[in-house]
Amino acid sequence: MKNQLGFLLKVFLLSAVISLLIKYAGPFLFIPATSINALIIVLLPTVMMAIALLWRFQTHKQS
Repeated sequence: MKNQLGFLLKVFLLSAVISLLIKYAGPFLFIPATSINALIIVLLPTVMMAIALLWRFQTHKQS
């Protein structure tokens, strides 16, 4: 139970930090509002997760 609570606390703190970075540091980044940038921002997390899962599958398959 303590391990799960620690994990939830870490996830909560990480999302709070990311939220604060987006809120306060985000406006200082100059990212033009184009359709290509929107596609990159929307699809990048999915592509990164797919690569990570594929990599994990390949290492699990070899062992």
